Amino acid sequence: MADHGLETIAGRAVEAAVGAGAGDAEAFVQDSTGLQVRIFDQRVESLTEAGERGLGVRVWIDGRAGYAYGTDLGDRGIGEIAAGAVEAARVADPDEFAAAPEALGEPERIEGLADPEAAHWKTERKVELAIATERAAREADGRVAAVETTVFVDERAAVALASSRGASGAYEATYCYAFLSAIAEEGDDRQTGLGFGMGRSPAALDPEGIGREAAERSTALLGAAKPASRTCPVVLDETVAASFAGFIGGVLCADAIQRGRSPFAGRLGEAVGSPALTLADDGADPAGLNSGPFDGEGTPSGRTTLIERGELSAYLHDSYTARREGGDVHSTANAARSGYRSPPSVSTSNLIVATGELGFDELLAEAGDGMYVTDVAGLHSGVNPVSGTFSVGATGRAISGGELAEPADEFTIASDLSSMLAAVRATGSEARWVPFGGSVATPALLIGEMAIGGA
Repeated sequence: MADHGLETIAGRAVEAAVGAGAGDAEAFVQDSTGLQVRIFDQRVESLTEAGERGLGVRVWIDGRAGYAYGTDLGDRGIGEIAAGAVEAARVADPDEFAAAPEALGEPERIEGLADPEAAHWKTERKVELAIATERAAREADGRVAAVETTVFVDERAAVALASSRGASGAYEATYCYAFLSAIAEEGDDRQTGLGFGMGRSPAALDPEGIGREAAERSTALLGAAKPASRTCPVVLDETVAASFAGFIGGVLCADAIQRGRSPFAGRLGEAVGSPALTLADDGADPAGLNSGPFDGEGTPSGRTTLIERGELSAYLHDSYTARREGGDVHSTANAARSGYRSPPSVSTSNLIVATGELGFDELLAEAGDGMYVTDVAGLHSGVNPVSGTFSVGATGRAISGGELAEPADEFTIASDLSSMLAAVRATGSEARWVPFGGSVATPALLIGEMAIGGA
């Protein structure tokens, strides 16, 4: 439910900024609370509860922008924050593209962003859920010798925005997730495996399923050996596919394009992938943890198809990058905020890779003889953002005769983003939401050819 108190504060801040001399003004108010629980050996290792309530004001005066924030939301505090933003704008360097975002329509309500059930979960019950998650991993398989720190996180956030150009709105959202890494042992061999789950309230989490997934992933790697170096088909599981999708989404943001730090710069309308690949950004998907009725500038959220059947069809924009691009380019509602302390900047919301028709076993059958990759290390530091080339460490299992075979580790996968996307042969029929490093929904991906560096 929208917090009308926050809306009132945002409106008063805009009035105060204009009254202090701003040509245009925008106010963002945030009120959030969050909990993080870490469990180790069935006991609470740490428990952190934190809340934030504050106001950020952005103003524009003759091509100069200023920003200020604070936590005093009384009349005096609002006035001081507004005056601080105006003063910052007056001493800022001029920027021909600095101007207030235009209001681009009324945001539509998105059902299900806040789950009322979340409010009924007390801290003690959340701790019990986290402990049960760790216990499930240990009990799933006798070879699970230990569990690295189990983490449970939840948050409730209410935000409101108002601007002198007419944008306004407020909404509330809840989310939570839990994850852990199990350590399996057999002889001198030790392997780790991740399990995770996410939802709008703790009730959506399945501690047994999360723990069991971590146990199965870790034990499946026992006895792993370095595979032979070769070029072969590769199936990326959902977590690995999500990491690649997140990186690709980042280099399709207009600031990276305009700074020349993207292998996709200047390629709109070109084929950058195979016809099997469609990638979209959707800030209005109710299942996405980064969803909201509007972005960090008040632009109504929606869906932007970035790659459609292999063709690059759009970049992601906020109002600044759209103005810098010129022509008939408008914001794609991708202005993101990390909180009230900083102004928005262009970013992905929820990235969604379209599903295909093949089940997991059918993807393996299509691969024939290749590798199934379940984890990669150092992807974001291992990819060159300009050329798109990468070589990253990986673990997984061999694929032999279209079926999973022996476990493999200490190998690398190498290619470049353009070649990898062009080699996407098929996408799986079932997608999974992955909350790490963004919000991504993706199925497993079959890459027709990729270089494996091993023995």
